Amino acid sequence: MNILHLDSNHPLLIEQLSALGHTNHEDYSSTKEVVQAKIHLYDGIIIRSRFRIDAGFLDKATKLKFIGRAGAGLENIDTDYASAMGVHLISAPEGNQNAVGEHALGMLLSLFNKLTISDREVRNGIWQRESNRGNELDGKTIGIIGYGHMGKAFSKKLRGFDVDIICYDIKANMGDENARQVSLEVLQEKAHVLSLHVPQTDATINMVDTDFISSFKHPFWLLNTARGNCVKTSDLIKALESKKILGAGLDVLEYEKSSFEFMFSNETPLVIKSLLKLDNVILSPHVAGWTVESHQKLAQTIIDKFILHFYQKKN
Repeated sequence: MNILHLDSNHPLLIEQLSALGHTNHEDYSSTKEVVQAKIHLYDGIIIRSRFRIDAGFLDKATKLKFIGRAGAGLENIDTDYASAMGVHLISAPEGNQNAVGEHALGMLLSLFNKLTISDREVRNGIWQRESNRGNELDGKTIGIIGYGHMGKAFSKKLRGFDVDIICYDIKANMGDENARQVSLEVLQEKAHVLSLHVPQTDATINMVDTDFISSFKHPFWLLNTARGNCVKTSDLIKALESKKILGAGLDVLEYEKSSFEFMFSNETPLVIKSLLKLDNVILSPHVAGWTVESHQKLAQTIIDKFILHFYQKKN
């Protein structure tokens, strides 16, 4: 096959595809229009999130057999149209699930212990012990919404703590030895921490808004390592200011560019500027699944699934 790589990934991806006898072309800079003009030459695409692969693009990809996404979500691909064309879709949530679980736990412990605030104060010569008194995780109920690869990885990281872990998912029978599945109403009644691990869909965009937040019985901490537009930022700010949400760890932001490579399309939105002023918020630039180890594992996951589909299933 002729395979076009549209984003840089771990070298093992091209090395192993070449060893299988495939031809690899790299194009990390051309515009979507330039790529679309030559896509008819290729049997496969490897991409992260550089641009959206829509129906118009796919119509030009007359030889396309597969799309490999070096990540978990497929929201930047018209999956229904691709599937109808017979294009095999490969995603790699197994490759960065551990990284996401560790990042979410790190954010949670940092929030509970006010590490970013106290670090900044000490660097500025301020030694405040009482105002930086933290909270312990033990005894809390952790609610997870979205109990697929990422949600399960996070619950696994919590096994060393004396916490009650509950999960909500639109699919039935998703609970396991680490978390019991409950209704959304039960989760909102019991949770002291909410961690989001949902894909971007019509149902999850702006899911966390004022009505959703006010349905929680207890003030709670919020973690979002999923997608930024799952949380309505203006409503989050109100909840943080009122202490209905005690703190937020956000690896993703509502106005983040869909490529995930840049912060915003133009200048920083006013609502984000307001968010940045709050001390009870920890931010990172969409790197929860972005580790040295996951860089390699994402590539290897794509290779393994490619071999399974195009080689082993035919035997």
